[in-house]
Amino acid sequence: MSLTKGLFVTFEGGEGAGKSTQMRLLADSLRARGYNVLTTREPGGSVGAEAVRHVLLSGAAESFGVRMEAILFAAARSDHVEEVIRPALQKGTIVLCDRFMDSSRVYQGITGNLEPAFVETLERVAVNGVIPDRTIIFDLPAALGLERARHRAADGNPDRFEKEQLETHEKRREAFLDIAEADPRRCRVVDAARPPDVVAAEVREIMDALLPDGDQPQSSSAEAAS
Repeated sequence: MSLTKGLFVTFEGGEGAGKSTQMRLLADSLRARGYNVLTTREPGGSVGAEAVRHVLLSGAAESFGVRMEAILFAAARSDHVEEVIRPALQKGTIVLCDRFMDSSRVYQGITGNLEPAFVETLERVAVNGVIPDRTIIFDLPAALGLERARHRAADGNPDRFEKEQLETHEKRREAFLDIAEADPRRCRVVDAARPPDVVAAEVREIMDALLPDGDQPQSSSAEAAS
């Protein structure tokens, strides 16, 4: 079942917050109800962006500085938007994305100490009018999130961002909460410290409010994709 206009929902939060698991659970639930759903991720999601993903997460670009990393993230996002997200939305698909523009605002902007004007310009060019209808921010104490992230690592090696100091991760947590407070229409904060099934139930409620038969049907801000 396709919607008249696609819906774009992004999943944000710190390391180990359970975004990927919750996105998968929501996708399964929506597909069981007959909706066309695309799950994707950042960095990555398209052929070009996946090539950049390895460079970023391996730390290969770290020596070039956070400004270069931000530019690479933006380039990957632009390819992802134009090659995958926008076409899916135009077909009436529900697009669920693990990380999007808010991660760049937090990781490169806040803890990377980049100038807000620079981050905003990169974001504007990269998303090119495709703004999430809803962003679900999974909130979790940084210490617990890092413990989860390191436990799940198959090879025991944290990626470029997981290896950073606890203080940095806690600062990112606060930055995500600040984004939610500044944009309450788009963002919803979910307590990710609870059992996964409890979190999943709340995520479904948030999604239901966006669907045509939900309690609060809304037109998609992804109309910019058409």
